[in-house]
Amino acid sequence: MPSRLAFVTGGTGFVGSWVVEELLGRGYAVRALVRSDPKWLAEYDVETIRGDLGDADALRAGVAGADLVVHVAGLTRARDQAMLDRANVDGTLALLDAVRERGGVAAEAPHAARAGRVLVTSSLEAMGPNAVRPDGTPVPATEADSPRPISMYGRSKARMEAAVRERYGDLDVTVVRPPAVYGPRETDIYEMIKGSSRGLFPVVGRGDVPRLSLVHVRDLARGMVDLVEAPVAAGETYFVGGPAYAWDEVRRAVEGALGRRTLRLPVPAALVGGAGALAERVGGLVGRLPPLTRDKAVAARYAWTCSSAKAGRAVGYVPRVPLGEGLAETVAWYRRAGWL
Repeated sequence: MPSRLAFVTGGTGFVGSWVVEELLGRGYAVRALVRSDPKWLAEYDVETIRGDLGDADALRAGVAGADLVVHVAGLTRARDQAMLDRANVDGTLALLDAVRERGGVAAEAPHAARAGRVLVTSSLEAMGPNAVRPDGTPVPATEADSPRPISMYGRSKARMEAAVRERYGDLDVTVVRPPAVYGPRETDIYEMIKGSSRGLFPVVGRGDVPRLSLVHVRDLARGMVDLVEAPVAAGETYFVGGPAYAWDEVRRAVEGALGRRTLRLPVPAALVGGAGALAERVGGLVGRLPPLTRDKAVAARYAWTCSSAKAGRAVGYVPRVPLGEGLAETVAWYRRAGWL
């Protein structure tokens, strides 16, 4: 029988390339939207469609005949809100318009022209930071909480989610909100690991209480594909994450992966914004935004944890990769790639 077909946006990126790998492992034929350089997809048997989220013809060609559409493409940082909204809101709506146009829900549409289930990737930042208990520990976010984003990126994702709910209730769309993601090919948490390889590990605020949920990219890709395949997930939103860790736990795991000790460098929360502004200014000199922008510095002052219990009930999702094992694999990949 012919393979089921999945269309993936953002497949040349970190998370998207792992989603492609997961889909191929399940026997899907994969078609990917590619601007120009296939990057990580060069090693896979993938059909490519040249274009981006602003190219209506490319989107129509991408979704034609697709059984699944997995939307991972997006912008995580920019100098202004408008740029993030164009990429994350307008780009998502353009894709869903293409799905609808190709007969995503029309009963009379021929099966070969229909796009079935759709997964849209959002972020924990769409929810905003955690509430904090009197003892200083955060209250993990759940899907029942109301979004209160504080960053430009979070606002763009929250606006995207709202638009999907308001305009595309006729499509079988699932929204996934990952927390911080790490693993081979990742470039932002990599900067923390690179700094640790030089002996310094900065910690904002307390290091002994859970501050962030971390998920290995393989766990995330598996959860995403499980959800887009599951009819029960249509119209629903899910966190797909991992355990919540204190920064001191993360530091010990990074030290174990690197095989060296680090100096714990406390960073007062009041100074993080200034550090982000400086990093952004320096990045501007070379024409590239750094991982720590002013927008990201705002988020770094808070705790970001979530519960994946709803995904567990829907598809049995449980993160499988322990932090120490995942970081050891990630560091080994960075070294093989010449990044460390």
